[in-house]
Amino acid sequence: MRRLGFGAMHLPVDSARDQAIAVARRAVELGVTLIDTAHLYGGGANEELLASALYPYPDELVITTKVGVARTGPGGEWRLDARPSILREQVEQARRRLRVERIDLLQLHRIDPGTPLADQLGTLRELQAAGKVGRIGLSEVTVDELARARELVEIVSVQNRYSVLDREHEPVLRACTEAGIAFLPWRPVAPATADAGAIAGVAAELGATAAQVALAWLLARSPVILPIPGTGRIAHLEENVAAAGLQLSQEQRERLDALVED
Repeated sequence: MRRLGFGAMHLPVDSARDQAIAVARRAVELGVTLIDTAHLYGGGANEELLASALYPYPDELVITTKVGVARTGPGGEWRLDARPSILREQVEQARRRLRVERIDLLQLHRIDPGTPLADQLGTLRELQAAGKVGRIGLSEVTVDELARARELVEIVSVQNRYSVLDREHEPVLRACTEAGIAFLPWRPVAPATADAGAIAGVAAELGATAAQVALAWLLARSPVILPIPGTGRIAHLEENVAAAGLQLSQEQRERLDALVED
């Protein structure tokens, strides 16, 4: 699997649907082998869009989706809801929308504090045993939550917010690196594009953009990192994917490392 994925959250599903389909197809043409979506993204509309764009899927492509957020709030609003019945229903919906028998990588969108963790992960383990889920991942978890989850089921990925200027989850990245668990940082470039200091300086030295430098830093930060930058524009997509070929010197990496104190 290539180490630079694509986050599909920003793909429009309304009037710009044709453009969104073109972006998804271009991502695959550029060699992207992991695309991230979720039930939350349009209540499944994003999953349907990807199927419309890419089915039948190339053998090497993994589309990962997330479950555990539902419109079950008092007023029908979105809330964390990982009760077993909700998880089973959303997995069935995802399989239908994505047109697959098995979801290769299913991630729990958030741990639901109102449902025992054993019930949440036990349900995913049952779906895995039934052949409806391949592998299981988590999103937005702490080190302790990851450790507790690993006592219940094998975890192959963690999707937390992380970037060159946002390292709140550095301890989680360290835990994933030690365990060989894939770490999929979301929002990997947004804060970096607003920085006019060291990031802009490195970008100027390399003839690159700040976003490309931010992605290159992530790829150099740990071998388990697989960034999933998202966009609704082909030009932006191509810029992001090109970051995989950008090489930072040791001195440049150290300058970027120093932007945030450990």
